[in-house]
Amino acid sequence: MKKTIGSADALSESLATASTIQARSRMDLLSSAHRNPQEGARPGAGIMSNLTSHALLSTDSLTLRNVHCGGECRHRSVEECASSTQLVFPYRGLYMRHVGNDQVVADANHVLFFNAGEGYQVSHPLDGGDSCLSLSLDAAMLAELAPAALMSPGERSVFRRQSQRIDARAQALVALLRHNLDNGTIEPLEAEALVLTLVCRSLGPRTSREPTSTHARRRLADRVKVLLASDLSRRWTLAEIGREIGSSPVYLTQVFRQVEGMPLYRYQLQLRLARSLDTIGRYDDLSALAAELGFSSHSHFAYAFRQAFGRSPTDFRRSTQTHTAKESDSAPPPVVVS
Repeated sequence: MKKTIGSADALSESLATASTIQARSRMDLLSSAHRNPQEGARPGAGIMSNLTSHALLSTDSLTLRNVHCGGECRHRSVEECASSTQLVFPYRGLYMRHVGNDQVVADANHVLFFNAGEGYQVSHPLDGGDSCLSLSLDAAMLAELAPAALMSPGERSVFRRQSQRIDARAQALVALLRHNLDNGTIEPLEAEALVLTLVCRSLGPRTSREPTSTHARRRLADRVKVLLASDLSRRWTLAEIGREIGSSPVYLTQVFRQVEGMPLYRYQLQLRLARSLDTIGRYDDLSALAAELGFSSHSHFAYAFRQAFGRSPTDFRRSTQTHTAKESDSAPPPVVVS
């Protein structure tokens, strides 16, 4: 499965035969993938997925994992099934999630909902695979945090739809959690508080909206999302996008705004800024990062970053850096609370 976790006993059983491996979900294999990365790989259409998982935070109330998928297979995977309800926050790359005849694009602008026991398939239309944070919450906590409008009537642990768009501040929380837990520069209690803030911001009224578009219009918007993600640095024009998609620029912009609730240009900007959150720690020269993401200048990038996240790129990078001259050179282990 794309991003859920099962027990170690279930993993051992699933490795007994190749057919059992194919029957079990990708997420069920992740619980021990950090011990042996290849154990996280699942056959799909004859190609290994190279799925790996690393526990960032584990407490009595929640488990947060960093999950990477190589995405070698472009076609749909065999049907998978989540063993527990999870919230998945993609932060790098893109994939498609298929539930029956419905599909959604999984990119950094969305949170995905994986319901326990719900079958689905995954495909990768672009090279490069994907990375995400996968969050499993205590059932009572999820029922308390999730708005009733998002859940199935009478089922407080079952989401009504596959995904929901998140805002820039939620993306910043995803990046801060990942960087700081990787670096060991955050205490478990603070990390748990940030996770709950992320959940509230992602599920709450601020970003919650009911989809009102038709199936055909959602598919059109999906094609635009994949096109944008294929080259984040490209400065697209509406005419170019229209030619690639096979639609008039006017119709395209109207449909995209109806489906996503925001203009197409702003959606692309948010994808670029989300990418900067992922890579900013690897750049000494932020002008180079700005150019790589297609911004016209460093000042343009810095302004957009501050408008979205409430701080400058330099301040954000400083908050995610691991060590100072007074700290040890050895990286601390991931935060795990028994």
